[in-house]
Amino acid sequence: MSTLLPNCKEHVLSAFHYRHATKRFDSTKNISEEDFNYILETGRLSPSSIGLEPWRFVVVQNPALRDKLKAVSPGARGQLDTASHFVVILARTNVKYDSKYVTEQMRNVQNRPEEVVTLVSGALKEFQEVSGMLKDERLMYEWSAKQTYIAMGNMMTAAALAEIDSCPIEGFDYAAVDQILNEEGLLEEGNFKTSVMVAFGYRNEEPKREKTRSPIDQLVRWA
Repeated sequence: MSTLLPNCKEHVLSAFHYRHATKRFDSTKNISEEDFNYILETGRLSPSSIGLEPWRFVVVQNPALRDKLKAVSPGARGQLDTASHFVVILARTNVKYDSKYVTEQMRNVQNRPEEVVTLVSGALKEFQEVSGMLKDERLMYEWSAKQTYIAMGNMMTAAALAEIDSCPIEGFDYAAVDQILNEEGLLEEGNFKTSVMVAFGYRNEEPKREKTRSPIDQLVRWA
């Protein structure tokens, strides 16, 4: 039997209709610490492959750092100027099956017994061999980066459920953003690279048109 509240599904769908990609926020309104911690917690609790959590959430509140990012992020200029909170999500670059991070994550965070660590590491090695990751560092980063979008989506949905606006952003120079963040000591000597950005705040105006989507029968195929 479902443990969801009777109106939970309607509430979630209402939040999806409410959400829109906010280009400029009301800069006079700030998200409370409690509400933003709630949004971050939904990112932290998001699923990842084998529970490796290959992400880092950098909350950029320093105006000077925002200005640096704005110079190389044309798709984020309105949000960087007005968002209550601006997050750069980093993807871990080395999630190799036998890396220190992976083994410590399983031992110290997931509290797996040593025989399970060995078993899971072996399965991960096989997957990474078949997918070509062990021969291509770019594929390893992309695997992590894809997973960051799961966390970002959950954070945006959580925000919408609380009537907090958001906007996902890819319109930036990846190499330039990496350089800026590296100079700030945020990439941990190459252990992370920039994946995506997302801004949060409160809309300064209502969307100029209703949400449009393709009909469900054009998007779904049953096989």
